[in-house]
Amino acid sequence: QVQLVESGGGLVQAGGSLRLSCAASGRTFSGYAMGWFRQAPGKDREFVAVINMSGGSTYYTASVKGRFTISRDNANNTVYLQMNSLKPEDTALYYCAAARGMSVSRSNYYYWGQGTQVTVSS
Repeated sequence: QVQLVESGGGLVQAGGSLRLSCAASGRTFSGYAMGWFRQAPGKDREFVAVINMSGGSTYYTASVKGRFTISRDNANNTVYLQMNSLKPEDTALYYCAAARGMSVSRSNYYYWGQGTQVTVSS
């Protein structure tokens, strides 16, 4: 079992930045690829970014590439999502999740956090 707790969300103006954190406890954190997903009101939960177990490989959805950066600190069991140049369309509840390998599919993620709200005002 892996427990995940997100933090760092908030209200920010367009063009601003936020850094989300996801603290993990339970089973070995470094044994999982970690992903970030988001869900806006009335929409499906969508993939944002993923990082492999070592942190050496990352992948982003096209709409955030160049603006968001995913990273991880295996010593402290934490994964981060640095979000720059935020846009109103980035407004959503952001979730971190753990999977056995890098994936963009929700169904491959075994463990999920409760989410942290990001609101970007225009």
